[in-house]
Amino acid sequence: MVVSTFTNDYSSPIAPSRMFKALITDSSNLLPKLLPQFIKDVNLIQGNGEAGTIEQVNFAEASPFKYLKNRIDMIDNDKLVCNYTMIEGDPLGDKLESIAYEVKFEAISEGGCLCKMTSIYNAIGEFEVKEEEIKEGRESSIGICKVVEAYLMENPQVYA
Repeated sequence: MVVSTFTNDYSSPIAPSRMFKALITDSSNLLPKLLPQFIKDVNLIQGNGEAGTIEQVNFAEASPFKYLKNRIDMIDNDKLVCNYTMIEGDPLGDKLESIAYEVKFEAISEGGCLCKMTSIYNAIGEFEVKEEEIKEGRESSIGICKVVEAYLMENPQVYA
């Protein structure tokens, strides 16, 4: 099995605790509301949002993917860190066993936060993930962050 690791940073003028709540702890409610053209719904398969929880994200009809399942491996609401793993679904295709993610939200001196995401791709066999192959997924993640950021800027009381 070949393992490939990539990192991505995104800075935002929104406080880290608000971004964490929007993108991590309440994403199953917020993202289908903000992005109905991409995300149909998010269903809790097992657990209550803590480590061991499994969520299924069902994509809208226009998406090239039907669904994916994520397992929360660790969540720290005080340190604003979440580790989760995509364990099943169309984005894995036939070349990936799983994708593990670590997402951290840190305060920055200018105000707002820096979101740091590390992605670890666990391939099947000798397949090696190249950075250019994950570009679309990275751009989608940044796009989601921008939509959430705009919503939080327009609604300063949400998650305050």
